[in-house]
Amino acid sequence: MLIKKPIDIPSSEITDKSVYLNRRKFMLGAAVAGTAVAAGKVLGSMYEPAEVAAAPSLAFNKSSFSTTEKANSLKDITNYNNFYEFGTDKGDPARESGKFRPRPWAVAVEGHIKQPKMYDLDSILKNRTLEERIYRLRCVEGWSMVIPWVGFPLGDFIRELEPASKAKYVAFTTVFSPDQMPGQRRGVLDWPYVEGLRMDEALHPLTILAVGLYGEVLPNQNGAPLRLVVPWKYGFKSIKSIVKIRFVENEPETTWNKMQPREYGFYSNVNPRVDHPRWSQATERRIGEFRRRDTLLFNGYADQVAGLYAGMDLRKHY
Repeated sequence: MLIKKPIDIPSSEITDKSVYLNRRKFMLGAAVAGTAVAAGKVLGSMYEPAEVAAAPSLAFNKSSFSTTEKANSLKDITNYNNFYEFGTDKGDPARESGKFRPRPWAVAVEGHIKQPKMYDLDSILKNRTLEERIYRLRCVEGWSMVIPWVGFPLGDFIRELEPASKAKYVAFTTVFSPDQMPGQRRGVLDWPYVEGLRMDEALHPLTILAVGLYGEVLPNQNGAPLRLVVPWKYGFKSIKSIVKIRFVENEPETTWNKMQPREYGFYSNVNPRVDHPRWSQATERRIGEFRRRDTLLFNGYADQVAGLYAGMDLRKHY
């Protein structure tokens, strides 16, 4: 079990970003502005990414929730993605997301809260302290990364909304924009993409809404401009490009659970003891490595989150 410790080291000491970026420096008055665009090419597990375009930098504090593991490089993180809205190949999001426009951006907040309304993203971010949190990402296909996200606790935002006692779950919806997202022109999934969390999962301090990575605004292929990050769950739970947050009484439908209920449960906690019906989840391959490593229960965050599932059968509630 990896024990998370406070860290206070710059991202440049984790992975040398100068190898991957030839950036211009931006002076920003707002917390987030502009668009980060990247392109790349994936050839199986070996790929030669294209140059990543310069992106506006973010102001953030370090977080004690970060892992001490070395982060993957920016080129790994921005060129090897699951984002079916842009295509099913790992390189499609980097290749096909250049025309996506993440600004201006509005998020509808609905359901059992004090005042449902439409929020401009800048109003959500105004005067909010951002944190860098270096989290593991574990995908159900058996690969993993370590990513330095920049964001803020979802729980802080939820408490500001004053949810009613009937709000037991939080449901999320991705933007539906087939003109910008070529993957949505095909019936691979039931669009738009939807996901959900139980309220206590959403309020947990590890759960964040991310607006950046590696100290800069989110690239399009990584879920710009606003995505969920739930580090103890498989990556598909961390929904991207969010346009709706709804507080509901009953367990919401989720995209992959609707598509393949035997394979993708609502909880989708990383659990090496529960195999996917078509492969084992006992080991994983970190992108950039060739050896396989043991998969950790709750992706290594068991000390923090196991109490959320006390008394539950994790094989039944997978």
